[in-house]
Amino acid sequence: MFQSGNPALSEEIFKKTGVANSAEGTMTVSSTVNKIGILFLLLLIGATISWYQPSELFIWLGALGGFVVALVTIFKKEWAPVTAPIYSVLEGLFLGAISMAYATMYDGIIFNAVALTLGIFAAMLITYRSGLIKVTQKFRMGIVAATGGIAIVYVASFILGFFGINLSLVTGTGMFGIGFSLIVVVVAALNLVLDFDLIEKGAKAGAPKYFEWYTAFGLIITLVWLYLEILRLLSKLQRR
Repeated sequence: MFQSGNPALSEEIFKKTGVANSAEGTMTVSSTVNKIGILFLLLLIGATISWYQPSELFIWLGALGGFVVALVTIFKKEWAPVTAPIYSVLEGLFLGAISMAYATMYDGIIFNAVALTLGIFAAMLITYRSGLIKVTQKFRMGIVAATGGIAIVYVASFILGFFGINLSLVTGTGMFGIGFSLIVVVVAALNLVLDFDLIEKGAKAGAPKYFEWYTAFGLIITLVWLYLEILRLLSKLQRR
């Protein structure tokens, strides 16, 4: 069994869920794309609110609330039609407030980060649809391993921070710090390819209709991660 690096999306999920019954209908790629659009719009609405009304409350509400709702969605996938939109709004509140904080420190960083995120998303989609990247088992395993390794580094950095120790690999602006951020951005971008592939596989497997919301939610998680990593990278470059 192999998985997307995104914890919300895995091929095993489709196997456990099985095929939908005829009454509820089955997942389709086109309908999933519509759900992605809806969640992205809700994300933008939340971000707009906190951008024009910046507050620490939005950061904590978005970060903690979004984390809790994400966990609920992962463990209660059938609730995704309700929880996925809530997650998008909460995550939007977090992103808007964080983006405003970055914007006050680094001129033009938000426009560049948004443009790069959307550009990478489009490039990965075109690359996947054209077949330039073949989603093989080795490819999946490599991306999953890389994603897990990055998660371990971030957890270690978080724990060491309580003891006043800064992990330069994560926070530093030197060659290794910037190199690490570049690697993370690449891994996050390649996770999008795995997400596209699993959405297509879910539709072919006849997954239940609510999986359209669930897989759209998973893709939004990857996009948020990619955007935050690009922000981190650009801020390091501007601090040099």
